[in-house]
Amino acid sequence: MSPSSETDARVVRAVHGRQEVRPDPPFEQQFADHLRNSASREALLELYNRFAQGDTDFDLRMRRVLWRAMARRIGHGVRIGPGVGFQHLETFELGDNVFLGAQAYIQGRFDGRCVIGNHVWIGPQSYFDARDLVLEDYVGWGPGAKVLGSEHTGIPLDQPVIQTDLVIRPVRVGAWADIGTNAVLLPGVTVGKGSIVGAGAVVTRDVPEFAIVAGVPARFVRWREGYAGEVPK
Repeated sequence: MSPSSETDARVVRAVHGRQEVRPDPPFEQQFADHLRNSASREALLELYNRFAQGDTDFDLRMRRVLWRAMARRIGHGVRIGPGVGFQHLETFELGDNVFLGAQAYIQGRFDGRCVIGNHVWIGPQSYFDARDLVLEDYVGWGPGAKVLGSEHTGIPLDQPVIQTDLVIRPVRVGAWADIGTNAVLLPGVTVGKGSIVGAGAVVTRDVPEFAIVAGVPARFVRWREGYAGEVPK
């Protein structure tokens, strides 16, 4: 950082991660229960599409109601931005005060698992191959960042790669971690608690707790201030 940019910088108080959990109105839960018990999955998806792009408070409320009707579990205070897309919402578990930015997309699988913890912030235009994905509490996910949870075997050689079997590997992001803008997490990696992944980094192997990594492929840069661990090999 240059001296001039240090002079121009200012520190302001965080907002999302400090918000208190306020229970959603009881009528939302009741309405979601009614829809879950009375409407087909196709009907619920069609209804969601009516409110998917709107930016009013009513659109936001209806998106939350419909996610609650279709998902495995939805906490309180969830905010789903305009244009958020998904597959197999029935496999999703969201905690309290989760924010999903506009145009984010979560690709689940019918027999998969997607868990997003409390107070997680997900930036706009993010992508998740969420066939076996866990984001723990207070994770920050930068705009455009991506996670890949599966890859084709490429075997046998006499078939197009896209026709070969998929290998699904779990991806785990520990509590308090921060994933930078346009970073990519590859199948099978674990990002440790409190670590920072730099913008545009491609994470190909596990990241230790409280480490800062950056680059392509992502490599250890330093420990976060105040933490002294063993330098990864």
